[in-house]
Amino acid sequence: MRAARTMTATNDSSRVLREFYTTLFAAFGPQYWWPGETRDEIIIGAILTQNTAWTNVARAITQLRKHEALTLRAIHELDESRLADWIKPAGTYRVKARRLKALVHWFYDHFDGDLDRVFATPLAKLRPMLLSVSGVGPETADAILLYAGDIPTFVVDAYTRRILRRHDIIDGEAGYEHVKRLFEHANSPDAHVYGEYHALLVALAKRHCKSTADCDDCPLRDWPHDASK
Repeated sequence: MRAARTMTATNDSSRVLREFYTTLFAAFGPQYWWPGETRDEIIIGAILTQNTAWTNVARAITQLRKHEALTLRAIHELDESRLADWIKPAGTYRVKARRLKALVHWFYDHFDGDLDRVFATPLAKLRPMLLSVSGVGPETADAILLYAGDIPTFVVDAYTRRILRRHDIIDGEAGYEHVKRLFEHANSPDAHVYGEYHALLVALAKRHCKSTADCDDCPLRDWPHDASK
């Protein structure tokens, strides 16, 4: 059995996070995430995936595609009640229809629906603007920026926080922006790496770092961890 790695003063969180990425990529390979064919589809999916499994989102996206409504322009022109009916598989469909309409209206109000203009806006200005839209929190905003805009901003989700908490990199009180800064400090700003890392953490959480941990054969089992957290 290999000896467990130990945390020392020089083996800080940045180095550990870089080692995690290398180890997870070697174990799982590329994840090909986000599974959207267009920027519009990725943006729509970022709202639909709030508080639900991706399998439900995929069903809602299939419905929108069937009705030729999988574009920002179509949603901009679509009646909200009809949109809600078509996205029912994603859950809380009335709330998500309202949020989708608010986000799409924002794109048109500020950028005439031109995504090239949207993503040419400096990140320091664009991210706060997105966060001002009703129903768009940090995770949704960063997913849109990273996966649709190819902008290097790290996406943090509940899976990520669970993994870091169990490995004593953060405590239970760590907020979104703190965790985001840890990853961005540890890695050079690279949208491809950020997206791949986020997807690898999701894969780890679904296979091993579940609500009840399964540490057998986990790629990160050699690092100190507490599965009970």
